[in-house]
Amino acid sequence: MPTLTLADPPTLRLLSPVNLRRSTSISSPFFCRPSKNNCTGPWRVRCAVAGESTISSSKVGDGNNYSPVDCVIVGAGISGLCIAQALATKHSDVGSNVIVTEARDRVGGNITTMEGDGYLWEEGPNSFQPSDSMLTMAVDSGLKDDLVLGDPNAPRFVLWNGKLRPVPSKPTDLPFFDLMSFPGKLRAGFGALGIRPPPPDHEESVEEFVRRNLGDEVFERLIEPFCSGVYAGDPSKLSMKAAFGKVWKLEQKGGSIIGGTFKAIQEKNNTPKPPRDPRLPKPKGQTVGSFKKGLIMLPEAISKRLGGKVKLSWKLSSIIRLDDGGYSLTYETPEGLVSLQSRSVVMTVPSRVASSLLHPLSAVAADALSKFYYPPVAAVSISYPKEAIRTECLIEGELKGFGQLHPRSQGVETLGTIYSSSLFPNRAPPGRILLLNYIGGATNPGILSKTQSELVEAVDRDLRKMLINPNAKDPLVLGVRVWPQAIPQFLIGHLDLLDAAKSALRDGGFQGMFLGGNYVSGVALGRCVEGAYEVAAEVADFLSQNVYK
Repeated sequence: MPTLTLADPPTLRLLSPVNLRRSTSISSPFFCRPSKNNCTGPWRVRCAVAGESTISSSKVGDGNNYSPVDCVIVGAGISGLCIAQALATKHSDVGSNVIVTEARDRVGGNITTMEGDGYLWEEGPNSFQPSDSMLTMAVDSGLKDDLVLGDPNAPRFVLWNGKLRPVPSKPTDLPFFDLMSFPGKLRAGFGALGIRPPPPDHEESVEEFVRRNLGDEVFERLIEPFCSGVYAGDPSKLSMKAAFGKVWKLEQKGGSIIGGTFKAIQEKNNTPKPPRDPRLPKPKGQTVGSFKKGLIMLPEAISKRLGGKVKLSWKLSSIIRLDDGGYSLTYETPEGLVSLQSRSVVMTVPSRVASSLLHPLSAVAADALSKFYYPPVAAVSISYPKEAIRTECLIEGELKGFGQLHPRSQGVETLGTIYSSSLFPNRAPPGRILLLNYIGGATNPGILSKTQSELVEAVDRDLRKMLINPNAKDPLVLGVRVWPQAIPQFLIGHLDLLDAAKSALRDGGFQGMFLGGNYVSGVALGRCVEGAYEVAAEVADFLSQNVYK
């Protein structure tokens, strides 16, 4: 189901008939001078993260100048905060002196949890895959008891020919599900075994790869709507290698998808596996996760642990390379201009922001970063009474499932719908159904010209074609959040552009400058966390070799 990781601040206000409030408020001041009781001399800071402000064991110098730090992380979204936490938990010998800076007045980036009148809903990312990396981050943040996981047996649906049809969740479902025809299933099976055209000599789009390997039906009825749900993207332009690299590698390694799968299993069995952290819960089956009070709990818990290392309302205005190999960062803050010197910098802001900030250092890197595309997406959260759901869509009298996806060929504008009140507990009052709908994306950028009322009308009109009774009352509108530049598209050439940016920084002598965030790691929330551990390891290695050797 869609696990959209959105990339830009909202520019439109909520359309809401209820009194709304943030699910968790941030009340502590993050830019304040230490009291005389807390310090007697200049503070030392090792690491600051651009975009997310974190000062660990640091002391303020004269005026608004800080003594040198080891790392600045720019951006206090999920990537930046998790990099800071990973440095603190996995690399404490070199990564404890960190500052995370954030231009906005709150942490979490595009994670936007809202609460009001008995409802709790998301207006950015809505859930995550509970990988060990994700669970480790949650446990290290003190949120183990706040984890909530969806029912792994809950069905997922795709709209096809006017009917919501279940997607197979396990191999034994394959012969019986009616989303594909028997010839379509045979074509997919033979293709997966390697009976299909050979790979071309160019980088394939998702559409080209899937049609060649698995056939037209798999693409049109499964993969195309999946691309809409994850990337809000156009599969004819998305790169298979960049967007779905794990599947792409199977064919490369094993000569076919099935051959690659067997080879991957063999390699896994032959590779000694480190013992799993006994603190981590063990999810059952394929499911998704969140927290009792929504996704915002994670960034706020990490920020609380980092404490004064996180600096809010700090807008980075310039970065200068110093003669000693470090960097000087100048910020506009509520207290005036602040200058930070750091041995390393991690940019976790959107690529276009990183492009602007890095242009004075490397025009080549900035040019590459400016070419990534972020289409608009709107998140429309609405509620209906339970009786508004069509009888044929109920299972044992209830709306059960993760949600539904809508192929672009089926005559609906909405990309997909999450059954929020079915997926996680305590998301809606008794007798009410909460639905999170995504609309827009690379194939429908025209949503930016629509009013909030028009977006709600479009979603409601679509839902009445397959899920909601046509004569049901108008929905209760909880929130309409438009993200003008939402999800980075991993288009053909994406990896080449990313490599060009990194190479330009490296070849230009800008060691200690790192790129992070969803355009680097992947758009899913879980991939952002996995990518954070990877970047933290790179930063720790750099500091070990250049600062603490």
